[in-house]
Amino acid sequence: MTISRSLGMGLPVLVLVFMALPAGAQSFRVQCPPSTITHPNQGGITAEPAYVGPTTLANTSPGTPANGYLAPVAGGTLNGAIKCQQVSGGDGFATMADGTQTFMFSFGPLSGLYDISRGLPGTQFQSIFNTLYAGTLSPGDPATTDGASDTGGYGVGSGAAFLTGGSPAFTFNGAIGLAPDADCVAANAAAPAGGPLPCPNLPPSGIDGHVDPRQIMDIGVMNGNIPAPLMAIDEDDEFFLTLTNVGMIMRPDLFEQHTIHFHGYPNASPLYDGVPDASVAINIGGSFTYYYLAPDAGTYFWHCHITPPEHLQMGMVGQIYVRPRQNRVPMAGQGGTTLYAALQLQQSDLRTACNSSTDILCSNPLPAVNNQITHLPNKAGTPTFYAYNDGDGSTAYDVEYPLQIHGFDPNFHFVGMTFNPEGFVDMKDKYYLLNGRSYPDTVQQGPQATQSSDGRVHFGQPLAAVINIPLGGKALLRISDLDVTEFQTLASLGIPMHVVGYNAKLLRDQAGNNMDYYSNSITLGGGESLDVILDATDTTSYPKGSVFYLYTPNLDHLSNDAENFGGLMTEVHICGSVDPDTKACST
Repeated sequence: MTISRSLGMGLPVLVLVFMALPAGAQSFRVQCPPSTITHPNQGGITAEPAYVGPTTLANTSPGTPANGYLAPVAGGTLNGAIKCQQVSGGDGFATMADGTQTFMFSFGPLSGLYDISRGLPGTQFQSIFNTLYAGTLSPGDPATTDGASDTGGYGVGSGAAFLTGGSPAFTFNGAIGLAPDADCVAANAAAPAGGPLPCPNLPPSGIDGHVDPRQIMDIGVMNGNIPAPLMAIDEDDEFFLTLTNVGMIMRPDLFEQHTIHFHGYPNASPLYDGVPDASVAINIGGSFTYYYLAPDAGTYFWHCHITPPEHLQMGMVGQIYVRPRQNRVPMAGQGGTTLYAALQLQQSDLRTACNSSTDILCSNPLPAVNNQITHLPNKAGTPTFYAYNDGDGSTAYDVEYPLQIHGFDPNFHFVGMTFNPEGFVDMKDKYYLLNGRSYPDTVQQGPQATQSSDGRVHFGQPLAAVINIPLGGKALLRISDLDVTEFQTLASLGIPMHVVGYNAKLLRDQAGNNMDYYSNSITLGGGESLDVILDATDTTSYPKGSVFYLYTPNLDHLSNDAENFGGLMTEVHICGSVDPDTKACST
C-alpha cells in the first residue's frame, strides 16, 4: 500500500509503508519532512540549537475541553531538530584479516555516504538529507562502493591514497535516489488558475518522498557494510529512518524480509519496534520509514529482527548512540552556567524529569554534590562533550569511538552463500571483530575495501577501530557486543578503563552518588553496551607517541580463524592532536 501524493511532508508524523506494487508503480519511497508539529520550520537548520531550558508546549485548542495538540509556544525555546537517514537491506562481502572474503546479509548506506566513508555517523539534518545530487549517479558510486564518482579519480588506485590521507571527490551526504515528483509538479502546473491543486501540499522543491529507484539499486546492491551504517542523534531530536529492501543478489532464492529493531531503546512504539509479529516487515522492492523520538542519552545498537540468530550472525547489526543535552549547554564566557544548574533545568522537561525519591527508574539523578563545574573547551578548543547528562562533568571526553564487537562463523557464512542448510546448532565464531575488522586491520585508518562478485571494489568495512587520543585528553569508547554466540572480554593494557555507563544508563544511584568504577577489563554478553573513558590526562604516564593495546585476554579469540596473532585487538595511540573530523592522529 502507499499514500496519496496529496499528503505533504509537513505533517507531524507521516508513516509510509510501501510493499511491492503492480508493474509500472513505484514502491521505493523515502521520508524526511522539513517541518513537524514539535519541530516547525527546519528548512535552514544545520546545527543543533543550544540548550538554555526545556521547550515550552501549549495546547493549540485552549478551552474546556481542550481537544487540540501540544505545540511549541511561539518565540519560546525550541530544542532538537529533525534528523534523517536511509539504509538498504541486502547483501555484500567483507575481507577478514587473513584475506578471506566473507559473504554477508547486511545493511548498507543510502544517505550520509561521505560521512560514513570517513567513519562518522550517516545521520543528517533534514536540510542536508533533502539535497539533490548535482551529478549523475552511476553503478559504483560513491566512495562507499567502488569509489568511482562522476567527478573522477576516486577509483581503486586512489582508494589507497585515501587510506593514507587523500580525499575522495565524492562529498554528497544527501539521500540517494531522492528526486522531484515530476507527475505532481506537472499536474500542479497544468491546474486551472484559482482551482484546487492536484497535489496541494507539494513543496516548492517538488520533493515529497519520490525517488529514482534506478539510483537506489545502482548504489544499494552488493553495498552491505559490517557493521551496519552508524547512527547518532541528540536528545530532543525527531528521527526518521527509511529502510529500503534491495534484495540479496547472491541468494535470489531467498525472498527475505528485513526490519530494524533498536535494541534497548526505551518506549519505542510497537509499530516501529521492528519485531515482525508486532509491527511490519519490509519485502524486497519496498521501503518503510521508522519514526522515533530521541530517548535518554546513551549507547544502543540496532539489528534486523527477522530470524535474528541468522541475520545477526550474517552481519545485520550496527550501533546508534544518543548525545546528551549537556553537550549543548553554552560554554563559560558565552552565558554558560554550571553543569549542575543546567541539569536542574531538565527537571522542567516532563520527558526526563527525575525525582529520585519517588522514581526508581530515574535515568539521570542530580549529582550528590554541586561541584560548580562549568562547560569548558576541550583539547581541540571546541566545547567539551559528555556521554551523559551528569551535572558534574564526570563523563567528559575529548574524542569518541564506537567499538562494536562481533564474531563470524566462516562455515555458517559459506553455506549461507551456497544454498545449503545452515547449521545453527554448530555455529562457532572463528573471526572476532572490532567494527567489522580483526587485528591488524583494526588499526588501518579509513575504509577497507573488498572486490565483490559484481567485479567492483566495495568499501564494506568503513569504520576503523584504532583509538587516537590527543595528548592530555580523554577518549570515550562506546562499546557494544553484537555477538550471538559468546561473551566477549576487552582489556586495556596501560590505561585503566573508567566505566561510566551500562546499557545506556548513567552509573549513579538515586541519592546522586556516582557508581562509576575503574577496571582493567570489561566483559559483555550479546546485546549489552558499556560507556568507557580512557583517561590519558597524565602526560607523564602517557607521553606523545606512546602506544597501548586494547585486546581480549581470551587467547582463542586472538586469532583470525586458524591464523594466530589477530582477532579482537586494536591499538591506542597518544597523539599530539587528533583531527576532530577524521579522528586521524597528527603531530
